[in-house]
Amino acid sequence: MATFVIVHGAWSGGHAWRWVRPLLRAAGHDVVTPSLTGLGNRAHLATPTTDLDTHIADVDAVLYYEDLTDVVLVGHSYGGMVIAGVADHVPERIGQLVYLDADVPLEGESMMDHVPADERAGYEEAARARGDGWRVPPPFPDPLPPGLPAEVVWGVSRMVPHPLATMTQPLHLEHGDTDLPRTFVLCTEGKENEFEPPYVARVRTDPSWRFVELAANHVAHVTAPEKLTATLLDLVT
Repeated sequence: MATFVIVHGAWSGGHAWRWVRPLLRAAGHDVVTPSLTGLGNRAHLATPTTDLDTHIADVDAVLYYEDLTDVVLVGHSYGGMVIAGVADHVPERIGQLVYLDADVPLEGESMMDHVPADERAGYEEAARARGDGWRVPPPFPDPLPPGLPAEVVWGVSRMVPHPLATMTQPLHLEHGDTDLPRTFVLCTEGKENEFEPPYVARVRTDPSWRFVELAANHVAHVTAPEKLTATLLDLVT
């Protein structure tokens, strides 16, 4: 039996994995989906000082207090920033890392270093104009366009502003690059005309990484939970 600890992406929370959790458990595995400080059911805890270190400490604490070892630590999107830091802090508790369409930071990089300059400027302006200078509102139109799947509407309706400092604080890796087994799962749908981030190109050609493509969009945990679960199960069999 594997233990999956899944770290959600920006603006989201552990609740968004409600469709994946029962599938992993039905296959005989344990799964933990914590919400990071200031997000999901912990949205009320957000402050201007909530930063990347806060979120890394959140997951460190889950592993310690639940006494979890040999975990499959999954980071989705922004969650890749977090699991990289956790792997640096407590590698002895981790069996493997899974970057699910996620940021793969190097020492000294922040999440903002992984987005185009205009996107970064948009987040910073949104925080100034609509987030009291320190919160980035979810980047979705209000109201949402008609015709979206009910699951997507449910997930987006529960997204909350994301603390800006978590996006701008550089990651510090005290021990350098990890030697833990690592997999990058690239969600391929909707990216046909997009520029591939440099970190994706880097891990695609790095023999120390396992690289997997998943025919689903960026929020596969909502739109294609069965496909995503099958991919995760393949990594532990």
